[in-house]
Amino acid sequence: MNILNGENISKSYSEKILLKNVSLSISEGDKIGIIGINGTGKSTLLKIIAGIEVPDEGKITKGSSISIEYLPQSPDFHPEVTVLEQVFRGDTAVMKVIREYEKALEANDAEAIMRLTRDMDAVDAWNIEVEAKTILTKFGIRDFNAKIGTLSGGQKKRIALAAALINPSDLLILDEPTNHLDNDIIDYLEGYLNKRKGALLMVTHDRYFLERVTNKIIELDRGKLYEYYGNYNQFLEKKLLREEIERANEEKRQNLLRRELAWIKRGAKARTTKQKARIQRFEELKDKEPEFIDKNIEISVASSRLGKKVIEIYDISKSYGEKKIIRNFSYILLRDDRVGIVGPNGIGKSTLLNIIAGKMEPDSGRVEIGDTVRIGMFSQETYHMDENMRAIEYVKEGAEYITNAEGYRLTASQMMETFLFDPTLQWTPIGKLSGGERRRLHLLRVLMEAPNVLLLDEPTNDLDIETLTILEDYLEGFPGAVITVSHDRYFLDKVVDKIFYFEGDGYISQHTGNYSDLKEKLDKEIADKEDGKDNKSKEADANKERREKPKTLKFTYKEQKEYEEIDNIIASIEQRIRELEMEIEKAASDYERLQQLLSDKEEQEKLLEEKMERWVYLNELAEKIEESKKQK
Repeated sequence: MNILNGENISKSYSEKILLKNVSLSISEGDKIGIIGINGTGKSTLLKIIAGIEVPDEGKITKGSSISIEYLPQSPDFHPEVTVLEQVFRGDTAVMKVIREYEKALEANDAEAIMRLTRDMDAVDAWNIEVEAKTILTKFGIRDFNAKIGTLSGGQKKRIALAAALINPSDLLILDEPTNHLDNDIIDYLEGYLNKRKGALLMVTHDRYFLERVTNKIIELDRGKLYEYYGNYNQFLEKKLLREEIERANEEKRQNLLRRELAWIKRGAKARTTKQKARIQRFEELKDKEPEFIDKNIEISVASSRLGKKVIEIYDISKSYGEKKIIRNFSYILLRDDRVGIVGPNGIGKSTLLNIIAGKMEPDSGRVEIGDTVRIGMFSQETYHMDENMRAIEYVKEGAEYITNAEGYRLTASQMMETFLFDPTLQWTPIGKLSGGERRRLHLLRVLMEAPNVLLLDEPTNDLDIETLTILEDYLEGFPGAVITVSHDRYFLDKVVDKIFYFEGDGYISQHTGNYSDLKEKLDKEIADKEDGKDNKSKEADANKERREKPKTLKFTYKEQKEYEEIDNIIASIEQRIRELEMEIEKAASDYERLQQLLSDKEEQEKLLEEKMERWVYLNELAEKIEESKKQK
């Protein structure tokens, strides 16, 4: 079923053309990824399709009953609403009945509880609320009544993503959904979107995500759209074929142009209609925009000499209050090291990088940096950039010129053109650049300073795939050490050969290999731990299973009982958490009592997470049982 059509869409900002007479169609079941160089208009296209912006020309048509859910890159929040109110948009029928039901429980109003139970059933609030809390818990959000204004930027983004997933829609539009998510959450999101019904349209630079979720790729290039059916791997194959055809066509155009130019130079007299037509054809060939433009970013920057001693880390520790971030960590960095730092958000990865860079002092231990080391730090934030400064002035602060790896001297302006900043864009104030263009500018500034040790904090956030690919190639040949914090699994697999893994409570383990090697090892450890059996008992179980006849899929007695009771169990745990929160407010001055209450609340929240996961399992099993009955 067709969901939406865009016909002859055009959009410009001042002189910059983002979309030029583009058309696209979205059908039910489409899972579309939009890619393209930063600043080409990907987010603008999403906003036009979502109805947030109006095109200069063309139109979007969709059925009156078609619903669209849109997640922007930077969602807006009201600081005073709670997490659940934000997820349910605060004024929906579901949120209203949930709030009234909670008040009735607190007041122990039996009559109201009975009436509201029927209302909860009518809007399917039980399932919707549990699904919302399950997703929020998976995203690391456990305090559902917390005010939005008290949360971090990363937590807010995850809540906005949860809201987009939970609210039913025919078309889900996501702008950079994986930015600032850790790898476990990205894995969960992949599975969720693969099972989700309805169409999906998203902008993302996460190539593994594109590979595993999409069935169509749309590339936005110089105002035009190019559609490729298949995932990221198939896109690469088809794009290569398209560019080969375009390259051949451009060579033909250039050859024809040379022949026509030679004819014009011979002094052709425009006396006849035939000659006039040929001169006109020459003018048309000359003015025609080429189909193929080699726009690859080539990073070729010389680095300064690196001595024998690079960076040596001795037994460093770091805490914030009672929270241990780094515990007795040591490492001697080698000249050709390629190290990735991974772990959940907020666990201390950037803190470790800042200590290595000398921007932060450890509580104990020491970091020694060699005399010849020149550190280039590509940070996660661009807040330090003066938005009134012009782009070229920012680059020139790093260096007016640089010598590339081949020994040629390049000016700041020439390097900017290599990084796709044309002369007009070079003199644009930084405040008018897109987020991705600022990140690319920041990367150029770091490389202009000719470092021999690179410390990269989330380098892949907001960088387009083309820039990432060239950056990866550059790092492969970089004559120095590289340490990077990243959640981009594809980037880590291509670049690093060692991993620092934050296990929690300040412990950091060191592993040889890339991210996939680490994940395989961790998955095996988890599987072995859960199994708890040796190979012999596993084989015996397998033989027994082969001997037994297939059984009809059904609940065990224990599972059936658990399935019938789990909604009430979850409700009672949530009620206990609310009671504890009220007690915590009252016990603010009693430190010992407060610590005990906080500990009890944490235990209840963990129990709630376990029960929610069990709820998901039991409901999925119930669906399979129902399907198997229908098949019979």
